Amino acid sequence: MPEEQRLGPVVRRREQIQPGTTDQRLLDTKSDSSWVHTDPWRVMRIQSEFVEGFGALAELGSAISVFGSARTGPESFEYQTGVELGKALVEAGFAVITGGGPGAMEAANKGAREAGGVSVGLGIELPFEQGLNRHVDIGVNFRYFFVRKTMFVKYAQGFVVLPGGLGTLDELFEALTLVQTRKVTRFPIVLFGREYWSGLVDWLRDTVVAQGKCAAKDLLLFHVTDDVEEAVALVTKETEPRRHPGSGPAVAIGS
Repeated sequence: MPEEQRLGPVVRRREQIQPGTTDQRLLDTKSDSSWVHTDPWRVMRIQSEFVEGFGALAELGSAISVFGSARTGPESFEYQTGVELGKALVEAGFAVITGGGPGAMEAANKGAREAGGVSVGLGIELPFEQGLNRHVDIGVNFRYFFVRKTMFVKYAQGFVVLPGGLGTLDELFEALTLVQTRKVTRFPIVLFGREYWSGLVDWLRDTVVAQGKCAAKDLLLFHVTDDVEEAVALVTKETEPRRHPGSGPAVAIGS
């Protein structure tokens, strides 16, 4: 038994040395298939999701991510606001990207499509989701949340956040953290619905900031509004629209 074994970039010594070589294990017809469930194999799946996402969205042009609840009813004021927002973003020269599901996501996709823009849905594999809504023109389904969330940030120039639940809050606070830590810059974030978001804003100011857990200036990382026109103006103020080749504008909206 050798004292040291080199397997690509990995070095193994003593009792960690494995029998045979990587090629031998690959070509062994008697081996079982359990290796497809190991972490190194999952890395390949993760890599492939990034490649598929980058390939599908590389030529999207300027876009805005809009997030909101999958439970928003089609007859509700919030749904109609989502439709208006999708239309207004397209009219401003941007594409719409959403989580591709029902509710607020569907509303924004519908508005973007009705306005002649590019309507994008980034779906996620869940046991209870219904798949991409019918208003999505470009759709990508993901296994992993973190890959999906990377696409929302990478291909959007800002976020509009409609009323939503835990998934919406997850996407909101990840974006706020990225801006706060300067992982992304010039990235406007707009919370739509003063009444809905007021409790959260009050808690951030009166508890989180008051106890020194974040700086008062961090409350300037986002805007709150009830007006569609103002929301569009705020979220697009940092970006000149770039058109998707051969088509109208595009916008991003998550769940």
